[in-house]
Amino acid sequence: MRTINKVILIGNVTKDPFIKTTGALADKKIATFTVATNRYYKAPNGEAMNEAEYTNCVAWGPLAERAEQFLTKGKLVYIEGRLKTRIIDKEDGTKLHKTEVVIGQLIFLSKREDTHEEMVPEDFDDFSDLETDKF
Repeated sequence: MRTINKVILIGNVTKDPFIKTTGALADKKIATFTVATNRYYKAPNGEAMNEAEYTNCVAWGPLAERAEQFLTKGKLVYIEGRLKTRIIDKEDGTKLHKTEVVIGQLIFLSKREDTHEEMVPEDFDDFSDLETDKF
């Protein structure tokens, strides 16, 4: 049976990407950055609620080069990719699990002159079409 591992995000970059290069002979660039997305819902008591989610993302090769060239804090992006969990062995013997989105497609949604804009205005309060969150 087939399985699916696909992630789609539209959100704002939280800070400029961190760029590094692999030490192998290929010398590929790697860009890591975090994307913030917001979730708006009504609580069971009818109160309008929102919460932010911060997702770690990683781009390799040409996508990393594009991220380095064009991504800055606040930019709105569309990301399509897959989840990957890495296990990092710490010096104290414990293991750290880090889950991130490995980017397969990166689309810049902000205009070039747009910077540090929020995806949803602070005064947004139209929750009329949302159902009560039951999760």
